[in-house]
Amino acid sequence: MERQVVAFRRYFLNFYEGQLDLVQAKIEWTLNLLRTIKHVPEKYFKHLEGTKGLYEIRVEVGGNIYRIFSFFDKGSLVILGNAFQKKSQKTPKQEIDKAVKIMEEYFNAKENS
Repeated sequence: MERQVVAFRRYFLNFYEGQLDLVQAKIEWTLNLLRTIKHVPEKYFKHLEGTKGLYEIRVEVGGNIYRIFSFFDKGSLVILGNAFQKKSQKTPKQEIDKAVKIMEEYFNAKENS
């Protein structure tokens, strides 16, 4: 296993549980790539430009595009934050802001535990 993938709180899980089985299956397939492949293609996993340490996991199902924000902790630990269905070319700023807040919340909680 190359990476461990963990959801922080229920941000990702709330989104995931609301998706159709077909979408859930593709998300699982993509997360499995993250877990098992050393060099994940940018098509599936990409650093978000203009952010410090924020990545997006990219999932496409039948023309619908989904994004899961994530970040690293301890090298190979990938933390899943919020997710959304992408409806425009540009990633909405409010989703990026939310992802940054979740990342800060994670590291603050870790520091205080």
